[in-house]
This record gives sequence, structure tokens and C-alpha cells, in this order.
Amino acid sequence: MLTIRKSEDRGITRTSWLDSRHSFSFADYRDPGHMHFGPLRVINEDVVAAGAGFPPHPHRDMEIVTYVLSGALAHQDSTGGKGVIRPGEIQKMSAGTGIVHSEFNASRERPCHLLQIWVLPAKADLTPGYEQKTIDPLLVHNRFGRIAAPDPRENEVHIVQDAHIWAARLDADARALHEVDTGRMIWLQLASGEIRVDDTVLKAGDGAAITDAARVDVHALKPSELLLFDMA
Repeated sequence: MLTIRKSEDRGITRTSWLDSRHSFSFADYRDPGHMHFGPLRVINEDVVAAGAGFPPHPHRDMEIVTYVLSGALAHQDSTGGKGVIRPGEIQKMSAGTGIVHSEFNASRERPCHLLQIWVLPAKADLTPGYEQKTIDPLLVHNRFGRIAAPDPRENEVHIVQDAHIWAARLDADARALHEVDTGRMIWLQLASGEIRVDDTVLKAGDGAAITDAARVDVHALKPSELLLFDMA
């Protein structure tokens, strides 16, 4: 079964420096029909204005993943974690028992476009921590490559949950196949481009919840970038 979450139906937060779209309830946006999908709690698509960003603020008991689509995002947190995240990288912060962090556009000339993802951890009161890894571009070219997992390999960040994140960057007319074990749930988030899944077309910003499927077969109608979440 495939259920589309259309881009234009997402929640919106818009300020002088931030344009954010929420696939699930977040901050002042409340939608009882879209609170979460399994352990996937938040997918925010953010465009942060040049030189602007989120001042220091707290989190706890959440696995927070940042995936930059264009531009660069500077991160700093109370564990000493610090870095600039760019396209082709993945960053994860375990909020655990409590963490304070800030995120700012690292450029004063151009906006930063990113996806921020929250996954509910399998355990509470984890030790806070920070990871940042480079994604092998060949791993995700015209196929799904895993970038986050509970049992991470090299160039994958650690998620304390039975949730695996896969990325794909597809040329026009390329196909990518993901096999699904029995009982698992899939969320697709299309960051850019246009794809067909079975007989359903998704456009940039669309998401799709997929259940009771043996495989996910994606056909790119345009050059496309997407994330796939495979969860218990």
C-alpha cells in the first residue's frame, strides 16, 4: 500500500529568514493525521537565508539527522560537536539526556537548503553525541546506498533505532530497487526531481508511506534525489 503526502499539503513555518515545510506535526503546526510514521517523527525541509539560523536551543531523547541539499550549514553543540555540513555529507546528533545546539547558514551570500529528520530512539537517556560522515558518491549514484543504520558501516552514521536511511541520486530514466523484509515500513522523501513508484508519480517535496510491500521500485522521470527510510 502506498499513501502520498503531497508537498503542498505539508505544514508551513515562514519567517524573515526561514521557509520550512513539515511532513509531520512540528512546533505550531499540529495535524493529528500526521504525527509520525513509525519511529520517524520529523521531516522538515528548510531553506535558511544567508547568514541566518537557529540560535542555541535544547533537545533531548531524539536522534536528529541533517542532510544538506545545497549550501552549507554550520553546527555547534554543548558536547563540543562542531562542523560545517555540505551536500554529500550526513550529520547525526543524539540528543539523549539533553543537548544544546545551534545551526547557522555558513554563507552570507546564498541560502542553505536542507532536510532535518528526527527519529525516536529505541532507548531514553542516551549519552549525547555528534557524528558527521562523507557519503561515497558512487554508493548512491543510480541506486540506493545506506547512509545511517543501527549497525553502521564506514561512512554511515549510527541511529539508535531499528531504522535505516538510504539515499539515491538518480539520472533521468534510471531505476533503483530496494528490497523490503516482511513487516517493515518504508517512507520515501523526494528532495528534488520527479519519480514514479509503481504507477504513482511523486514530485519534489512529496513523501510516500509504503506498507506491505516486498520491494520499492523507483523510476526517475527527471534527475532526482531522494531518501528512503526502512523501519521496523
